Amino acid sequence: MIYDVIIVGGSYAGLSAGLQLARARRTVLVIDAGQRRNRFAATSHGFLGQDGQAPDVIANAGRSQLMAYPTVSWVQDSVIQADAHAGGLRLRTQSNGEFSALRVILATGVVDELPAIDGLAQRWGKRVFHCPYCHGYELDQGRIGVLATSALAMHHALMLPDWGTTTLFTNGVFTPDAEQQAQLERRGVRVEPTRVSRISGEHADLELVDGRVIQMDGIFTQSRTRISPLAEQLGCERIDGPSGPYLLTGETRQTSVTGVFACGDLSLAAGSVALAVGEGVRAGVGAHVSLING
Repeated sequence: MIYDVIIVGGSYAGLSAGLQLARARRTVLVIDAGQRRNRFAATSHGFLGQDGQAPDVIANAGRSQLMAYPTVSWVQDSVIQADAHAGGLRLRTQSNGEFSALRVILATGVVDELPAIDGLAQRWGKRVFHCPYCHGYELDQGRIGVLATSALAMHHALMLPDWGTTTLFTNGVFTPDAEQQAQLERRGVRVEPTRVSRISGEHADLELVDGRVIQMDGIFTQSRTRISPLAEQLGCERIDGPSGPYLLTGETRQTSVTGVFACGDLSLAAGSVALAVGEGVRAGVGAHVSLING
């Protein structure tokens, strides 16, 4: 069977894209490896109508709604190879063989590569975050640390005083210049230049190399992001963003390769369930219109 569209990735963006196509009565196959980016967080915030829900609850409800449409199929697997052939696009999975489609939507998300600081990884999504809009409010105007991985930490540091008392830990990565220092002072941000050796405690205490321990209620930092090798296999053009690469897409969310679309964190340098759902709509509609136009 040749599907109209194969969607690689069954998280929020992929589900949203599939819903548009299912409602157009197109044959859709979702191939999902089951590794959502926000799987470490207990709750999801900022998505109208779903604020405070567990990520699993949102995703499972979306899957149930999508699978109610008779033209949709689902395979739990990882795609390991993608290429174009005379009839369209072909995907090879780890355990279920090959599948072909006229169009492909890449909704694989990204992989976070976290700062190599002892104690950080086990607190990711619980006390260490990347998105103030997603998790800042729940810190209840408490003590917030910004752990720099680059000069881009200035962006977090200037935002976060709206959510709590903020300290920027420059961690030897950069030194704010005079203008940046003035901006931080205007926002009431304290700057701590001493390097961080580890994160410990019940919440998120930063142990410094000079022996001091500074207690925090939460920490914000930037990961480096890594994208799926499928995009490179298909020849999709990418953009090198400040935190890692993402795919170049047009208004319809088609990539630089005809017939290949992308949505969610893979094509948008921001991590948000609400944005992923909206981008999935655009990719699903874009793929459908391309099928109509041949």
